[in-house]
Amino acid sequence: MIKKCLFPAAGYGTRFLPATKANPKEMLPVLTKPLIQYGVEEAVEAGLNTMAIITGRGKRAIEDHFDISYELEHQIKGTSKEPLLNEIRSLISQCTFSYTRQVEMKGLGHAILTGETLIGNEAFAVILADDLCTSTKDSVLKQMIKVYEKYQCSIVAIEEIPMEDTSKYGVIAGNLVDGTDDTYRVTDMVEKPDPKDAPTNMAIIGRYILTPDIFDILRTTKPGKGGEIQITDALLEQAKQGKVIAYKFKGKRFDCGSVDGFVEATNYFYNKQN
Repeated sequence: MIKKCLFPAAGYGTRFLPATKANPKEMLPVLTKPLIQYGVEEAVEAGLNTMAIITGRGKRAIEDHFDISYELEHQIKGTSKEPLLNEIRSLISQCTFSYTRQVEMKGLGHAILTGETLIGNEAFAVILADDLCTSTKDSVLKQMIKVYEKYQCSIVAIEEIPMEDTSKYGVIAGNLVDGTDDTYRVTDMVEKPDPKDAPTNMAIIGRYILTPDIFDILRTTKPGKGGEIQITDALLEQAKQGKVIAYKFKGKRFDCGSVDGFVEATNYFYNKQN
C-alpha cells in the first residue's frame, strides 16, 4: 500500500515574478484554492494520507496553509464565511504533513532525494503541484495507483504533446504491454530533447510513483541537462531493468508553471464551477 506523497516545492517560480518574489508559486490560487491544495486533494482521493513536502527559503506560507489559524477561525466563527474553510479543515484532519528543506536547487532528482528522510524505505507518489490535473472519474494519481498494484514498479504519467514541444519535457519510448493502448514498458527516456532527437512525442508530466531503490540510484546520478540531477536519468537506470511503466492517463492537465496554462486552468475551473 502506498501511503506517502512527496511534493517538491522548493523552486523559485521565476516565470511568475514579481508575484512569486515573496509568495510560493505553489500557493498561487486557481479560483480560491492554491495549487498545492489541489495536489493534496488528489493524493487523498487516491488513498494517501502522509504528505511530505520539500520546501526552501520563503516557503513558510505552505506550512501555514496546512495548519490551523486560530485567529482567523475565531474571526469568522458563526458567519457565512466559516464554511469556506471546510475543505482545508478536512485535509488537515485527514493528513499528516511533514517538511524538509532543499538547501540548494539542483534539479527535481535532487529534490526527490532530499525527501528520502521523510519517505523511508517504501514506494511513494510524487506530485508536482504546478501540473494541475483533473478527470471525470478517478484522479490521475488514483489511476496510477491501480497500475502500480498490477506491475509493482515505478510508474510515470505521460501524455502526447506537439513534437515541437519535446524540449520542455522528459520524453519516453516504450512498448505497449498486455494488449493495452495506454500502458508502456519504458525502453528509453530522454530529458528535454530537441524535436529532431526525440524518440516519441510522449512526455512525462508531474505525476510519479517511485520504488525506494530510486534513492540509491539518485545518490550516484551525475548532473545532466542544465547541470541538474534529473529524475529522468535515474528512472532510465530502472528502465534498463524493465522496471518503469509509462501510463497515458485519462483526464486533462494544465501546465500552471506557465502563465498561459495558469490562465487556461483558471478559466476551465471557473466555467466548471458555474
